[in-house]
Amino acid sequence: MTESESTASESTASESTASESTASESTAPENTAPENTASGGTPPGPAGQTPDGDAPAGTQTDAAARAQAEKDAARERALAVARNYPKHWVADVLASDGKAVHLRPIVPEDADLLVDFHSKLSERTRYLRYFGPYPTMSKRDLFNFTVVDHHRRVAFVALLGGEIIAVGRYEGLPEDDGLSAEVAFTVADAHQGRGLGPILLEHLAGAAAENGIHTFVAEVLAENRNMVTVFREAGYQVSRSFEGGVVRLEFAIDPTEALVSVRNARERAAEARSVRNLLSPGSAAVIGASTDSRKVGNAVLVNMLRSGFTGPVYPVNAEHRSVRGVRAYPTVRDIPDDIDLAIAAVPAEAIDAVLDDCLAKGVKALLVVSSGFGETGPEGRAAERRLAHAARAHGMRLIGPNALGVANNDPDIRLNATLAPVLPAAGNVGFFCQSGALGIAILDEAAKTGVGLSSFVSAGNRADLSGNDLLQYWDTDPATEVVLLYLESFGNPRKFSRI
Repeated sequence: MTESESTASESTASESTASESTASESTAPENTAPENTASGGTPPGPAGQTPDGDAPAGTQTDAAARAQAEKDAARERALAVARNYPKHWVADVLASDGKAVHLRPIVPEDADLLVDFHSKLSERTRYLRYFGPYPTMSKRDLFNFTVVDHHRRVAFVALLGGEIIAVGRYEGLPEDDGLSAEVAFTVADAHQGRGLGPILLEHLAGAAAENGIHTFVAEVLAENRNMVTVFREAGYQVSRSFEGGVVRLEFAIDPTEALVSVRNARERAAEARSVRNLLSPGSAAVIGASTDSRKVGNAVLVNMLRSGFTGPVYPVNAEHRSVRGVRAYPTVRDIPDDIDLAIAAVPAEAIDAVLDDCLAKGVKALLVVSSGFGETGPEGRAAERRLAHAARAHGMRLIGPNALGVANNDPDIRLNATLAPVLPAAGNVGFFCQSGALGIAILDEAAKTGVGLSSFVSAGNRADLSGNDLLQYWDTDPATEVVLLYLESFGNPRKFSRI
């Protein structure tokens, strides 16, 4: 057992959890211990003593000052190391429900977020993680949990909307020449069952491999069967031993064919689910829906209404009470119902406000048909990156910007959220097009020649959604038998070739 890791365990509700640990592994940790402070150091020898055997007051003061200065310097060095994490470990990942989560190494500034995360865990989750009650974290524990060296001690946090929803960590075991580490992770109760445990485990294993670690060890309460399942379903060959109600798990983390296959399958399922969510919305809002037939906001709304979309469509227009005979709302926040898909047809400079409204509303996917981003130069590219980062940080998928739109000819959906004047009838062809102009031309030709589409996506600048995502989706879509792609570049050519 390590000093600062407890066990790897998860709630029996679904996903195993493993939260932050303390000095004790199998018992409830102390949460009232004060943080260590230097008290002075070793007294000087006889030559430095007064006649009655005590060191001079000045000598004691100097020794205490030196000890405190050394402690302070060590603390600052540890903080500097903790803040300097490998940047390539940062990732935006998809949970099993297809929603985005931001993953990065923990830093000292996460202390308040970690306290909040821990305070919201249920007693059951804490018990399974710590083998006993652990209501609050001591200052010492909090420092240990957030100040790591990214080598022997590594921790990742999963973030959604600026809050920690899961934590995973490993701690090198000193008795094995640095080749083994104890692993643990915790998932917030509200987010268990979303596959975050296996994602954390995958990224921890990747970091450990970079640092020369080959084996993970975990200790789990015998009643927490879900934890063993998490490791086995992740593709690892897990050995088990049992003692005193605790199961010790041990497994090699070196990549194997079976392990890679399981990871790819998990990724494919999550990406397919994510695309399915945005192509099958239950409701939609057209932000910038115009009464002027020459405006793109009017064109999108008209196509949505003409296609017979099976869910409600809400125009957003601050100046008119209705657009095309449909009641309009000043902002997306004013819409009384939940919104699955928002289509933004506003000037680029207004997108930030639109994004804020959509995030506050809890919109699941944002389609930006507006231009004026990456295609315009450095400032536009920077704005595009900010847009994508903010969307992903809150679990929202982004299509675009500068997108032609998306369509789904499923008779149960009938979605046409595009600027295209013509959309082919239903068929078995899935079509992804990076160029809006070419997309319009091909859609027109397909309609003339009778080529039917199952679904269509033109993602424009591909700040988030890409052709790879669509390939993963169409591979699982029974309505799609043929895929048509027009790509001007590959965002991830290695992944494209694997798919």
